Amino acid sequence: MGERDRRVAITVIVSVLGAVVGVAGAGHAYLREWGRAFAWFSLVLGAALVLIASFADSGTVTLSTLPLRVSGPLLLLFTLNTLDAYRVASRTGGDGVGQRTPRRPDAEPSVPCPSCGREYDPELSFCPWCAGTRDDERAGDR
Repeated sequence: MGERDRRVAITVIVSVLGAVVGVAGAGHAYLREWGRAFAWFSLVLGAALVLIASFADSGTVTLSTLPLRVSGPLLLLFTLNTLDAYRVASRTGGDGVGQRTPRRPDAEPSVPCPSCGREYDPELSFCPWCAGTRDDERAGDR
């Protein structure tokens, strides 16, 4: 099992375990996709509050007495959350950083940073990822 496959499997497991305990976005948090994790958590929490207020007696509701009108949509949201975490993990590279989408052939040319190895725009005099400069490359040759 490769690094990417292992990362995808762990993401799905974390997402499913998060859904079991009622925390949407756990798989995204594992991937350090904080914005997406917060968005999923907020969406599911908000939907749960609205559904419970609309279709259940909020004073006496328990997890075992939730009507299908509430638990069905929540189950669907947790499933979609897990599928989204799987999709995000699948498109991410093995290290999870900067490998989201492959570069198009018609994209602007780029140069690798001598310090961190990530590609950046050759018109810049420094790497936006690590602040390394092209002078670092020349200094390394001496």
